[in-house]
Amino acid sequence: MFRSITRQTTAPRALAAAIGALLLLAGCVPSTAPETPAARPRAPVLNRQGLEGVLGHDARALEAQFGRPNLDVQEGDARKYQFASEICVLDVYLYPPARGREPVATWVDARLPDGRDIDRASCVAALISRQQGR
Repeated sequence: MFRSITRQTTAPRALAAAIGALLLLAGCVPSTAPETPAARPRAPVLNRQGLEGVLGHDARALEAQFGRPNLDVQEGDARKYQFASEICVLDVYLYPPARGREPVATWVDARLPDGRDIDRASCVAALISRQQGR
């Protein structure tokens, strides 16, 4: 009687051990599926249409086009110009294209006076129109 109980209790243990061994071995087998690299976040794309007179231009060209900026902030070799009117506020960020070179406009942001977004090109056009009317 003792012998039959032993056979019944060792069979499930042996089966569990065999399954565990198979699972361990399965973890050691290299995957055949190629790993896909994680998607990189994309930098925002700036629509350049209507901004040709701003992007790539230096501070002198911007002042000739819009007049004196309402705000001129210099931090290191970077610079921020802000032009404001009753229609919109335009922030132009100037960075040197290379060490020792004159900073040029590389990014433009625009908003309404109350802070809501406005199309950048529309703001540029409004500010140019304002300047030409003076």
